[in-house]
Amino acid sequence: MAENMLEVRHVEKRFGENVVLRDVSFALAPGEILGLVGENGAGKSTLMNIIFGMEVIRDTGGFDGEILLNGEPIDFKSPIDALDAGIGMVHQEFNLIPGFTAAENITFNMERTKQSVISSIFGKKYATIDTEANIALSGESLDTLGVAIDPRGMVSEMPVGHKQFIEIAREITREDVKLIIMDEPTAVLTESEADQLMAALKRLSDLGIAIIFITHRLREILNVCDSIVVLRDGEIVERRKNEGLNIDQIAAWMVGRENGIRPEAREERRKASEEVALSIRNLAVDMPGEQVYDVNLDVHEGEILGIAGLAGQGKLGIANGILGTYPVTGSVEFHGEPLELGNTNKILKSKIAFVSEDRRGVGLLLDEPIYWNISFNAMQVQNKFVKRVLGMRFRDEAEMRRVSDEYIQSLAIKTTGGDQKAGNLSGGNQQKVCLAKALCMDPELLFVSEPTRGIDIGAKELVLNALEKINREEETTIVMISSELEELRSICDRIAVICEGRIAGILPATEDPRKFGLLMSGEKVEVDTLE
Repeated sequence: MAENMLEVRHVEKRFGENVVLRDVSFALAPGEILGLVGENGAGKSTLMNIIFGMEVIRDTGGFDGEILLNGEPIDFKSPIDALDAGIGMVHQEFNLIPGFTAAENITFNMERTKQSVISSIFGKKYATIDTEANIALSGESLDTLGVAIDPRGMVSEMPVGHKQFIEIAREITREDVKLIIMDEPTAVLTESEADQLMAALKRLSDLGIAIIFITHRLREILNVCDSIVVLRDGEIVERRKNEGLNIDQIAAWMVGRENGIRPEAREERRKASEEVALSIRNLAVDMPGEQVYDVNLDVHEGEILGIAGLAGQGKLGIANGILGTYPVTGSVEFHGEPLELGNTNKILKSKIAFVSEDRRGVGLLLDEPIYWNISFNAMQVQNKFVKRVLGMRFRDEAEMRRVSDEYIQSLAIKTTGGDQKAGNLSGGNQQKVCLAKALCMDPELLFVSEPTRGIDIGAKELVLNALEKINREEETTIVMISSELEELRSICDRIAVICEGRIAGILPATEDPRKFGLLMSGEKVEVDTLE
């Protein structure tokens, strides 16, 4: 029998020309708890999708390398194959049926049944569900986790922490479970619930169940994991036993890449004003997966302020709430005047622009030409590109095309011309069109969310240079939300870190990168005030 339960050998994965995993290798013994950490975009989710047989991997050309389970090569075609092989996965998003009880969710598709006269003749699919047996079975799994949850209770009426335990209980109820992948299982838990889960993981480990534990809470890694793997930019930068490690070390491994910082570019920029351009108080945003609970933040006139944070912690919710994409409460003032939150048109008229992280869903008119996309908001909100002839209003197509061509040239948008449909551009060029669309409004304040997501290195540099240029030459105040800490450090004056829906702290961009890693993981460090 193989010594290792799971072996990952030289795994590589690319999406088109974008390489997201490079030569990833590690092994996992039965009962071992492995902590997998890394910044957003490091490749953690892609690696887990490969192991669990998610369709997105097969649909994008599969992967290179080899994965062995108990010494035998595997290449699952779907998660069903992974489940049948004894691998379970607890996703960040719940996969529960609200109208079912806890027991019904835990035993779904694994129900104990009673044989009847009809089933003895026509087969098992005609058997009746043994409700009491399923309640007992689910109760055993919940007991193994050490949580007091009524198997008969309706999931729709349960707190979010109980739902997470029900997800885990379902995975350990499967026959012959060997490995459970847990993707941020404590993100929705209170501190006491997280402690319960840590104890439950150790019990599962004692039963011989191996666990891959993904979390941004680095203290949990130290408390429960036997070993640690750190991914950075798709490569393993550290792989070692959890012996003598500390949070500072792990945070430094995660963020690294100090040679990617451009402090000389930041120092050359003029000093931002002490005046407050945007004042945010008690902001709460109901954005699924990125909820904001109580954000207080001041943005100074003329600065580039970064907002950093791990996935699901709320960084994307701030701009989306202010601009009216999702329900919002609290107060926001721009140049001392209150904004009417939720009224997108009025906010845009206030000389505020927004580049959304969802460029295809929110940012672009995919079936319209590039010149239309670039000029559309400026035309609709500010009456630009409108001319009057005999008292009638007409679009100034010539001016729309002229301005579009200027942005195509300055941002190096690779296109056949302004008439090409936005939907036919590559992701990086779509991102540049979104930025041009915002800049066309001559904003005094620009929110830009994940501006370099999914684009190549050359395009990233172009976008960052463009942001620096408008900040320097047009004195545009910029709030940049990004999963890429090093990009924020290369362009921003200050960086606010959001954790669990609140600002954990604000640091100068030149600060030690380990401090940002600590703030992202929920640890306290010495930081600035909200001013």
